[in-house]
Amino acid sequence: MVTRRKQSHRKTVVLAMVALCVLPMLAVGFLDAGWASAGSHDMGATTFGLARQSAENPNASDASPDTVQDKSDADVLAVEDVAEEAALKTASSRDVSAGVQEIADEEEAARLAAEEAARVAEQEAIDRADATRSRYYATFGSLPAGDVDFSIGREAFIEEWSARINDYLFGSPLSGYGETFAEAAWEAGIDPRWSPAISNTESTKGRVCFKSHNAWGWDQTNWPDWDTAIRSHVAGLARGYGFTISYSYAMRYCPPNYDNWYRDTLNQMQLI
Repeated sequence: MVTRRKQSHRKTVVLAMVALCVLPMLAVGFLDAGWASAGSHDMGATTFGLARQSAENPNASDASPDTVQDKSDADVLAVEDVAEEAALKTASSRDVSAGVQEIADEEEAARLAAEEAARVAEQEAIDRADATRSRYYATFGSLPAGDVDFSIGREAFIEEWSARINDYLFGSPLSGYGETFAEAAWEAGIDPRWSPAISNTESTKGRVCFKSHNAWGWDQTNWPDWDTAIRSHVAGLARGYGFTISYSYAMRYCPPNYDNWYRDTLNQMQLI
């Protein structure tokens, strides 16, 4: 009886010892199982994500975490590059716009300056003609062929007298040079009829010239062309004579026959 009790007690002690050893192991195993289960779930999700990524991008199936990070960095750099390029384009657009506006401003300033220079030159020509006319009035008292209006301005003056002189010279070697006569007279500030009329008195409007392109019996001068000749003769009249024809000027221009010269030239001026 005693022996059975001892054996029973011994079994109880052994079982207790076994329980003390086994229970912690079971607990650890249970926790490991939980972790494994959770890890399996996360791994499954990760595996599913990688599989989906692999399907969408076959080249990404072997990507390591470092590769994924590199790709992410590359994407960031690409976005930054796009932003920088956009900013540069915007700045460039502003620069171009500023440049275009600056050019437009310069052109407008040049246009205004040219207009002002033309206005000043026109007024100087009008003043010059007025001064030349005034000197003539002071010397001779009247204008035998009538007055010429410079106050209408350069464009209107040249348009009017070009047409009138061209009509007068039509069919002659000087035909078509009405504008040259008008421009030269405007610049010199003298009667635009004077030089064309002298050409008729001296050479029948350039038909009989004793020197090259010299239709006015002007010294011993040869000119290379009609344009040069006309401008030179008109400037010479303004410099050496005055605003328009006079009897006194005829005596200087053609001493041997000044009376006829004056009459014939004045008649021709009145035809223009």
